[in-house]
Amino acid sequence: MPVNSTALDFAFDIHSQIGAKCIGAKVNHKLVPLSHKLNSGDQVELITSNKQAPKADWVNYVVTAKAKSAIKALLKEERNKIAAEGKEILKRKMHHLKIEFTDENINKISAFLKLQDSQELFYRAALERITNKELKEYLDSKDEKINGPAQNQIPNLEELVAKARGKQDTLMIGDSMEKLEYTLSPCCSPIPGDDVFGFITIYDGIKIHRTNCPNAIALMSNHAYRIVKAKWTSQKLLSFLAGIKITGIDKIGLVNKITQIISKELNVNMRYISFDTNDGTFEGTITVFVHDTTHLTELIKKLQKVDGVVKVTRIDTN
Repeated sequence: MPVNSTALDFAFDIHSQIGAKCIGAKVNHKLVPLSHKLNSGDQVELITSNKQAPKADWVNYVVTAKAKSAIKALLKEERNKIAAEGKEILKRKMHHLKIEFTDENINKISAFLKLQDSQELFYRAALERITNKELKEYLDSKDEKINGPAQNQIPNLEELVAKARGKQDTLMIGDSMEKLEYTLSPCCSPIPGDDVFGFITIYDGIKIHRTNCPNAIALMSNHAYRIVKAKWTSQKLLSFLAGIKITGIDKIGLVNKITQIISKELNVNMRYISFDTNDGTFEGTITVFVHDTTHLTELIKKLQKVDGVVKVTRIDTN
């Protein structure tokens, strides 16, 4: 084995299937991570599991060409399997929306969603990242190119917006919003306190986006006539999903301390929590229910003070 070879290099050197199923190793009878570098004379015992599958970051754990090529091949094979499942899922979604499943439509949908190819589209469909709303938006754009703006549908929504505005030119998101069909866009997960705007869609009423949403510039430049100014009213009795990402140094009891602060000190409910450790560091993702940006900022500041936490940032929940 070359200098700086790791336990994972050794596993793949024996056989690609052993490498693919490897979950850890014992070096000189001590448990070590897959990235542990081996020394001459080490006694190595590999630990495998049939539930294990190669991960993208494994490429960073190895130095040998054999291991790198095997990992990349296995990842590609796994991605192709997932994409094949996604193709059938997308076919059912398109059939439900009466969109013909043709190569032309698949390529157009991929281009509309700014994906590199149909394989990426199928892969995302398998991971449930392609929603019916996005497919409906594709239909909207297709209809607009053929017929221009849907004049017989958009004015109805504009009338509702005008009614909700009253004499003001800004849509108030709060008590009056139950009169309108609206959704908080999953692409940017807005919460009260965020600067937002409304976008009038053909089928889904008004979608609320953050002004710094990745899609905001395209929507404002291409569909300015469907943009509505919006701001929040008081939402203290309601809760909204927000995501946070935490990174730091792995210490005993750290996860427990973090959950204590969230659930007991601040009385915040959690919907999802996931922590992953690697070579003494950790990365965690948590989705929580908060009232507004002030509530979320207070939570982030509290978590940043925990010993061992290096960085806390807000992320989208989609």
